[in-house]
Amino acid sequence: MARRLVERLGPIRLEPRRIFDWWSGVGGGEAVLRAAYPRAEIVAVEPDPAAAAIRAARTARPWWSLSKAAPSPLSASAADAEVGRSQLVWANMVLQFVADPPALFARWHRLLEVDGLVVFSCLGPASLRELRELYTAARWPSPASEFVDMHDLGDMMVHAGFAEPVLDQETLTLRWKSAEALLAELRLLGGNAAPDRFAGLRTPAWRQRLLAALAERAASDGSIGLSMEVAYGHGFKAAPRLRAGEPVAVALEDMRAMVRRPRPTS
Repeated sequence: MARRLVERLGPIRLEPRRIFDWWSGVGGGEAVLRAAYPRAEIVAVEPDPAAAAIRAARTARPWWSLSKAAPSPLSASAADAEVGRSQLVWANMVLQFVADPPALFARWHRLLEVDGLVVFSCLGPASLRELRELYTAARWPSPASEFVDMHDLGDMMVHAGFAEPVLDQETLTLRWKSAEALLAELRLLGGNAAPDRFAGLRTPAWRQRLLAALAERAASDGSIGLSMEVAYGHGFKAAPRLRAGEPVAVALEDMRAMVRRPRPTS
């Protein structure tokens, strides 16, 4: 998804000096960002210190390695990212894990300079359609949270102050060789946060019922597919609108940016 997301930045004339890679460990976009913007300072933002430590351990270069590695991004927690401004906030496949998306859009808006860009991708409401149908037929609670529709995401962006939001979506079908492989990979996406999910742990017998139900949906080649709707969006931080007779407070950094920076075009 990271590569698909960075392709959408191609037509946009933007040369960010600093990039906030939001929840970098989840999004996995460091390599494509480094290739697209080799001169930019990349700040890897993680939701908490534990996630930052996991990411640091995973990306650390062995002391004995003689290969020349790309410069490691700076690190910050989601709590201290306000130490500076950036020209690009990048959030690949993280919004579906956020409890309050409108608040996060507002935060991204604060972190950007005027004419800065936010670009993101996330799962849409048509994701896991086959699994939801299976659970409904079995009269089980929901297997996953309800994901936000891209039109609602656009409304959230406008409310947060972003201009010219552009959103689109595509539906991908992922296939696995077995029900066990399918469930193992779904666990990597995180737990089920749906309010009406099962209240406790399931039994081995219930798991076998689930595996059997998934196997019944296998294609002629034995593979099992699940739909994934992926929404993509981007929007600019517009300059504050100055209205006659109304006092307007503008941050000094934003005022400087309004004076010196040309408007990005797409």
